[in-house]
Amino acid sequence: MYRRHGLAWLLLLSLAMAGAYWWWTMGRPVALPDAPSTRIACVSYAPFRGKGETPLDPLAFITPQRIDTDLRALSQRFDCVRTYSQGQGLSAVPEIASRYGMKVLMGIWLRGDDNANQEQIQAGIAVARKYPQVLRGVIVGNEVLLRGELSSAQIAGYLQQVRAAVNVPVTYADVWEFWLHHPELAASVDYITIHILPYWEDRPVSPEGAVQHVAEVYAKVQQAFPGKQVMIGETGWPSAGRARQAADASLINEARYLREFLNYAATVQMPYNVIEAFDQPWKREQEGTAGGYWGIFDRDAQPKFPMVGPVTEEPRWWAGWLGGLAAALLFVAVGGWRRRWQSSRGWAALLLMGFSSGCALAWQYRQMWFACRDPWEWTVSLGACALALVTMLLLARWMAAQLSGIAQPLSASITWLRLGWLGVLAYYGLLLVFDGRYRDLPLGMVELPCVGYALTAWLAGRSSAMPRLEERFLAAWLPLLAAAVVVQESGLTPVAWLWLGLNLLIALPVLLDWWHARHILSLQTQ
Repeated sequence: MYRRHGLAWLLLLSLAMAGAYWWWTMGRPVALPDAPSTRIACVSYAPFRGKGETPLDPLAFITPQRIDTDLRALSQRFDCVRTYSQGQGLSAVPEIASRYGMKVLMGIWLRGDDNANQEQIQAGIAVARKYPQVLRGVIVGNEVLLRGELSSAQIAGYLQQVRAAVNVPVTYADVWEFWLHHPELAASVDYITIHILPYWEDRPVSPEGAVQHVAEVYAKVQQAFPGKQVMIGETGWPSAGRARQAADASLINEARYLREFLNYAATVQMPYNVIEAFDQPWKREQEGTAGGYWGIFDRDAQPKFPMVGPVTEEPRWWAGWLGGLAAALLFVAVGGWRRRWQSSRGWAALLLMGFSSGCALAWQYRQMWFACRDPWEWTVSLGACALALVTMLLLARWMAAQLSGIAQPLSASITWLRLGWLGVLAYYGLLLVFDGRYRDLPLGMVELPCVGYALTAWLAGRSSAMPRLEERFLAAWLPLLAAAVVVQESGLTPVAWLWLGLNLLIALPVLLDWWHARHILSLQTQ
């Protein structure tokens, strides 16, 4: 018993210290290379950052006044903006940009609808003829091949139509691989526009190697199209979202990538455009959390990081400590109610469990702040966190008594809740394996039941009772599903390993009890 209690105390102390240390590191400034200048050549501009605003809404319209306000602010940092469409008020961008001495890479949106495409093209031609001195180029179509909506021959036809009607350079923009797959398009453009997004590559690139990857891809495309100028039409890094193998989405990594890319671009005389000016909340529906956080400015048009000096991932890091302290007080209040123990060890256990649980839930809330898109998602997420907290409070009451020397059986509610959490983890594990590209890993939330049930099983010792059939079935699948996530991430994503570890913590006690019960049964039948 003393050995079990000693290891339990060590784990409780380690978890509390880990929670405190994690939040402290989040608030430490990180030294990064300075950008060569605070000005940037060109930036993607989409004004759809207000609540409910999305270019997917055909009735959405951005007023010239809004665009004027945005471009006036952007002109202080950028020489040019790139647009993607002529609809929803964006055809006014060239005229307004001219007021502030800015240039425009004007976009014409193409999709699998010829009538809609012709409307876009005619509007774009009219603007290009009216403001040719403002335009650096006209981009006819954006990632149409990637989306599979048109063939290269159809795109070439639209390109030729626009080139014949305007006196400014015309191009088409797509992910760099699609240019290599469709070199025939080069004859229909004045220059080639490629997108290089190391985070979204089929084999994601780490932040440390991202700019080198860009340089190698740029050189490869230049070699494939000799005599054609190559422009990087999109490049950047998200400040929030799930990790993709070694590519971790964070504010530090966004600042690092942008600064290093700008230093590289300044040495090769390369035309480029970075994505993007403002965070775009609507993109989270299509691309998960990361899709909404590629902006250099947030949705409120505030800069997310400086271009020189150190950068801090979370300036409000102390909120994690406050969350831990608040939870510690809650655990003491709930855990001490109608207690059967009088030992100070019980109070210490409640404080440690409460602090580590609060730090974990604070981290989960931070993730939810970035990820949740609507009231329904907030309701589901907060409900799951509340259930995790209730589960841990019940487990904490039992463990505090156990560590104080008062043995008592586990309540039925605790055992039924374990079955529920096994089901939740199995369901989410299936989603991660079969549809996990855009799903975050809710580590802060599931840490509570996973660690809590593992500690409970350790303190309770071996059980001769056979676990429920449902528990055995789910516990057998959890490690396999979690291991599949690690394999999908090529073993390069630390959070995937943490996910596997948490699944093992809650599943192994069930599997061990199953094995022990079978062993006893076999002895009894001999």
